[in-house]
Amino acid sequence: MNDRSAVLLFFLWSLGLVAQEKQVDSVLNNWHAAAAAADFDGYFELMSPDAVFIGTDATEYWKVAEFKDFAKPYFDRGKAWDFTPVSRHIYFNEDLDIAWFDELLDTQMKLCRGSGTLRKSAGEWKIAHYVLSIAVPNDQVPALIALKKENDSILVSKLKKR
Repeated sequence: MNDRSAVLLFFLWSLGLVAQEKQVDSVLNNWHAAAAAADFDGYFELMSPDAVFIGTDATEYWKVAEFKDFAKPYFDRGKAWDFTPVSRHIYFNEDLDIAWFDELLDTQMKLCRGSGTLRKSAGEWKIAHYVLSIAVPNDQVPALIALKKENDSILVSKLKKR
């Protein structure tokens, strides 16, 4: 392969990367919008059948079926949650069929971080793994530790007994 062919291949790959980044960005935006609009089906259609959602509480680890059970009452009330992205970074594997991302979100819990993985299957991007965490300024961590110390000690003790 000559230099010109290599440059052309890189250019074509870069165009594909830009297109895939727009698609992933759109999936994530639509997912958050579906929650804000309490669109249960629209929200869960954007997740893979084997997806995992990890919430801010240490006990919140749900496979998609369990997450649907947890989320349904919120969606049925007509308002689930409203997460507005304020910053997002998206990354891809070389084959452009796996994407991972991190995002900062404006939420009812104030600033949160979401991160996760999407997988492209049959030409569609689906969220396969999502982790939500509350962003805490470093200088406020000692107060947070004191606030959650007792609950965390109890949970850690229970988890160690398993």
